[in-house]
Amino acid sequence: MKSNESAENYLETILILGRKNPVVRSVDIAAELGFKKSSVSVAMKNLRENGHITVTREGFIYLTDSGREIAEMIYERHELLSSWLVQLGVDEHTAAEDACRIEHVISRESFEALKKHIGV
Repeated sequence: MKSNESAENYLETILILGRKNPVVRSVDIAAELGFKKSSVSVAMKNLRENGHITVTREGFIYLTDSGREIAEMIYERHELLSSWLVQLGVDEHTAAEDACRIEHVISRESFEALKKHIGV
């Protein structure tokens, strides 16, 4: 389940958009992240080549099992870290930004210990 921060962000975005919309397209991802469609297209090609997504002829993007596993791991980390930081008194915007950075670098061991400490 090797990936990088950029790939993880794209996969997490696909997961979130897929929960809100019936289909996800590159244009949706570009709009959500504020990126150029050409940049998103390159990223989608890489995710497809790495087996994390499939893309239909119509341009609909779906997570594969490996892509979903990564996306859900990152999303869980983001949600827990954001919530925890807000509980510590950090404003929501800063908590979300910090969680977005931490979620990619925290080890599985540290994250599991944090979850245990928080009682999740």
